Formats: sequence, structure tokens, C-alpha cells
Amino acid sequence: MQILTTKFLTKHNTAPFSQIKCEDYVPAITEGIQLTRAEIDSIVSNPEDPTFENTIEALEFSGQTLDRITSIFFNLNSAETSPEMQKIAQEVSPMLTELSNDITLNTALFERIKSVYQQKESLKLNTEQAMLLDKKYKNFSRNGALLAEDKKARLREIDTELAKLKLTFGENVLAETNAYQLHITNEENLIGLPEGTVESARSLAKNQEKEGWIFTLDVPSYLPFVTYAENRELRKELAIAYGKKAFQNNEFDNRQNVLKIANLRHERANLLGYKTHANFVLEERMAQNPEKVNSFLNDLLDKAKPAAEREFKQLTDFAKKLDSIDRLEKWDSSYYSEKLKQELFNLDDEKLKPYFKLQNVQNGAFTIANKLFGLTFTEVFDIDKYHEDVHTFEVSDANGNLVAIFYSDFFPRKGKRNGAWMTSFKPQYIKDEVNERPHVSIVCNFTKPTDTKPSLLTFNEVTTLFHEFGHALHGMLADTTYPSLSGTSVYWDFVELPSQVMENWCYEPEALALFAHHYETGEIIPQEFVNKIKDSANFLEGIATLRQLSFGLLDMAFHGNDPSGIKDVKTFEKATMENTALYPDVAENCMSVSFSHIFQGGYSSGYYSYKWAEVLDADAFSYFQEKGIFNKEVADKFKDNILSKGGTDHPMTLYKKFRGQEPKPEALLKRAGLI
Repeated sequence: MQILTTKFLTKHNTAPFSQIKCEDYVPAITEGIQLTRAEIDSIVSNPEDPTFENTIEALEFSGQTLDRITSIFFNLNSAETSPEMQKIAQEVSPMLTELSNDITLNTALFERIKSVYQQKESLKLNTEQAMLLDKKYKNFSRNGALLAEDKKARLREIDTELAKLKLTFGENVLAETNAYQLHITNEENLIGLPEGTVESARSLAKNQEKEGWIFTLDVPSYLPFVTYAENRELRKELAIAYGKKAFQNNEFDNRQNVLKIANLRHERANLLGYKTHANFVLEERMAQNPEKVNSFLNDLLDKAKPAAEREFKQLTDFAKKLDSIDRLEKWDSSYYSEKLKQELFNLDDEKLKPYFKLQNVQNGAFTIANKLFGLTFTEVFDIDKYHEDVHTFEVSDANGNLVAIFYSDFFPRKGKRNGAWMTSFKPQYIKDEVNERPHVSIVCNFTKPTDTKPSLLTFNEVTTLFHEFGHALHGMLADTTYPSLSGTSVYWDFVELPSQVMENWCYEPEALALFAHHYETGEIIPQEFVNKIKDSANFLEGIATLRQLSFGLLDMAFHGNDPSGIKDVKTFEKATMENTALYPDVAENCMSVSFSHIFQGGYSSGYYSYKWAEVLDADAFSYFQEKGIFNKEVADKFKDNILSKGGTDHPMTLYKKFRGQEPKPEALLKRAGLI
């Protein structure tokens, strides 16, 4: 237990992963909760009048031991979980929710915060201090501090139940992902598949002491199969298996969990005086309210739908001409899109992959960060890690000062959820005149190296790595006083700007020349390939936009209305997505029950933010293009006004300081080829 609750005696105070045992977590979290309660008690019982320092700052720096332990635990529960970890998560989540409620519903504590808040005009606070005070006051007033006692009790019940339901939702999706395998023994069924995909499937079968080849629902296995396998029936089998995760009338079915989560969120919002969960969430977002979000999504839908319908007709005609397919189904989508891309641009991922060796792409991201922000990444081998696939780096600035510790974790495994994300094991903040530097991690699911090939990325995986690296830069370059305003702690519809803007460098010849080298010959990616990547950047952009909008609209349908009338998740989903649907519905499939972004992660009423941030990133990158994509002046402005500032000021204020103006949506529509 001591290992987690005392200062880590490790290099840079990094997490001592190899020394932590599962049985350490519950006692350590229990002790962390007791320490936090003692810190809160000392704030409340302070005989002095409430001040910014003795109340707001004291509250901000309380609970740090507990935060450190829980960030380690919950990060590993996503990246390296086990049945034992999941059991602990179910045990500690209600304890943590109870603590959180005990703090925000503490009347005496709120009175002290309110007292400081009422004096804010006379306190001469700087911008960051004023933002912290505003956030602390709102965190209490928006989360039940003003409620009557009986309503506070109900709020506690709701929060405890929601914490458990979200965990169960994610566990069910992971269990269903791990439960399915497509085992192939007839080599003819592999026709069309890339050599590397076949080799990975063979190696997986070998590991299980089976003949033939095994394909799974992990994206590096699933996606190449549905993109390249000529056997339409097997594409169908795999696609249906992927789409029916947690929708199979078994112990892992998430339908009731979806309805419970949506209804509890709505009840919670009503209890707090808001019309819907979306009204509650969006009050603290750039978009402000559900009407503005729906108007934004529907406006984009009007512009994208005609293009999407044209593209879908083109795809349908192409499939009919090529294979006499009368009706395109969802399992045909990736397959014929790839074939059409090859015909139109003579470009396919298999031609590109040799130029995108994972190590080179990662080094390319490092080099670009060096050119833009003066960062140097040095791999080190004396920092503890939680799995052998993880790599650790010291990140330093131009003067050799430590900026951050960076962890990368790139390959799928049984205990790791699908997808890609950035997270941190320790935030940046300044305390006692020491600028504590952050420990940041990115987690992805890329194709593993095989006996004969290194890990080679598809172009989509290249942009994914750059996307998560953009989030990581936001965390690493943080330079704020308070941890709750540091790094990615910004309005949710602003958090995707640093990640999405980084993807733009993947399309620039000047940037590609730094890392897109053939893994065998060292040859730089040919200019004709670069031109084709740029030319094909908008390929089927209408369809892709429609898909993203459908997810945003589904999120708003669940959270921007009273969900109590929803009797059947599948029926509701189908009706909601009717206006954005191109392919025929698949009866066995339901997207909502594995829509982890909104039912497990933090994107409820926030999925629109990917598109919202695209407006910002297209406008921001057009500034780089104007001045040069490695222009130091623009990069410094981006670092000084956005990456380092976290949530210390309103996002639009920060954006205008960087750009000199509000973002123009035309940049996005132009880039997407929609105008």
C-alpha cells in the first residue's frame, strides 16, 4: 500500500508500475480518500475569514495523492485491464463518487467558496485566478450545492449508479470484442488480403496452437479484412459480429444500460434545474446550448448530404460495374471504397504502408514538434512501464530543461480497449515555486510487427498517431499554475483543436519528407504518392462527414430530449439516423450499445465537438499555410496562446489571441471540398 500513497522514489517521480500489485489499489484509494477528507475538513474548519488562498487555492490542491493513485488505476483499467482490475473498479467507483458528492454537497465548504466569489470584483485576481474561482463556484452550484437535502440525497444515488453503469458498459464492449474470432482454415478465403494482415492472422493462430488464420474485432485485424477480403460472405460475418457487440441478448447486452444511463442523466439535469442533460453540459461549452449544436450539425448536414448522395451513387454504380452487386451493404463499404480509390487515384494503403514504418512516423511527429516548438524526445530505459510494448521518453526544451515524460503504447492486446486516446499519469502545475512537469501517454491499436515485417501503418493510422500526439502536446506544453486548468482541461469542444490541427502536417510534402521513408530501401515517399495523398484527401468526404454528423445527432437525440419515451434502443437509433443513412439497416446490429464515447467516456452531448473543432483546425492551419507550415512566429503564437494556456481563459479569447480573428467556417468547407 505504501508504494501508492507516498512520494514515488523513482526517476522524475514517475509511476512505479512494476512494484504495484492489484491488492494495493483498494487500501491506497481508501487512504487517499481519508487524506482528501482531512484536507477538506481543514479548509472548512479554518477560523480565518474565507480568502482566495485559504479556500479556493487550498481546495484546488487538495486530493492530490488520491488523484495520482486513481489516474494510474483507471488508465491501466483501459490499457491493461483484467477481471481483477474490473472488480476493483466496480468496488472503488462508488467510494469515489461518494467522496465527490460529499465535497460538492458540503454546505459549509460552499458557503466559504460563495463568500470569496461574492468579493471577486475587489480581489484583484489575474485571469487564471479569476477562471479558477469561477470554475470552483460553478462546479458546486451546478452540481447540487444549492439543492434541498432530499434532492441532494437523490443526486448521490444517481451519481453512484451512473459511475457503475458506465464501467459496466465499457466492460461489456471489451468482453464482446474479446469473445469473437473468425477462424479460417481454407486459404482461398484469404484472397485479396494483404500479406502483412495474413501473416498477423497466422501468427495469432499459432499463438493459440491452431491451424490456419485467426481474425478478431480488434481494428488492425478487422479493418484490413473488411477492406480487402474478396469473400463477401466472410466480410458480412465479420462486419455483423463487429456491429452486434453488446447487442446479443446475453450477459453483456448493453441495451438496458444505455436506457438507464440516458434516463439517469436526464433526471439529474432536471434535479439541477436544467431541461435536459445536453442543456446542463453545454452551458459550459463554446456551443452554449442544444439549439446551437443542432443548428450547427444540421447546417453541415445540408451542405454535406448532396455530396454524400452523389458519392454513394458513384460507389453503387462502381460495385455494380465491377461485381454486378445490386445493393451495397455495410460490409461492402470499405471494400468498394478502397477499390474505387485505387481506380481513381491508383493509390491504395498497401502501396503506402512500406513508407510508414511506425518508428519512423513516431520520429516524424517528434521532429515536427522540434521544428515547431523546440522539443526534443529522448528514449530512456530507466523509467518503469506497465507493459513491455510501452516506450518511455524524456521531453526537453531548446535549453535542455525537462518539459514532460512521454509514454507510447501502440499495439492491441486482450486487456486493452479498442480505439486510440491520450491520457496523463500526472498533470502539470506550479506549487511552492516548483513547476511540476506532466507525465503524458498516448495509447493506440496499430498492427504489431510480424516475424518478417516491422509495424507498418495505413495512412489513416498515421493521422491517428498525429491526432493523439496533438493532444499529448497540449498536455506536455502546459504551463499553468493550477492542475484543474492545465493541459487538456479545457472546454470539451475546444479540446480537439490541438489534436486535429496536427493531422494537417501528414498531408504536407515538406513534413512527409521527414519521416515517410521506405522501410527497406530508405527511399523518400515519391512525389506522385504525395500528390495522390493530397488529391485523395477529400475522397468520399461527403460520406465521411455524414457518418460523423449521424453520430453527433444520435448523441443529441439521446441527451437533448427527455429519453423516458424510448422503449427500444435499436428502434430509436434507426429512426434518429434515418436522415443520414445511406446503407440499408442491418437488423442484427446496433451502434448505440457500443458507442463508448458517449456512454462510457466523456463525450455525452459533446460528440459534435469533433466537427466543431474541425472548423477551428482548418482555420488555424490555413494561418500556418499562409506563413509556412514550420513558421516559428505562428508556432510560437499557437504554443503561447493555446497549447500552454490550458483552460485559463475562454477558448475564443485564446483563439483570437493566436489568430487575430474568430474562425471562419469557409476554411473547413473549402478543405473538405464541400464548397
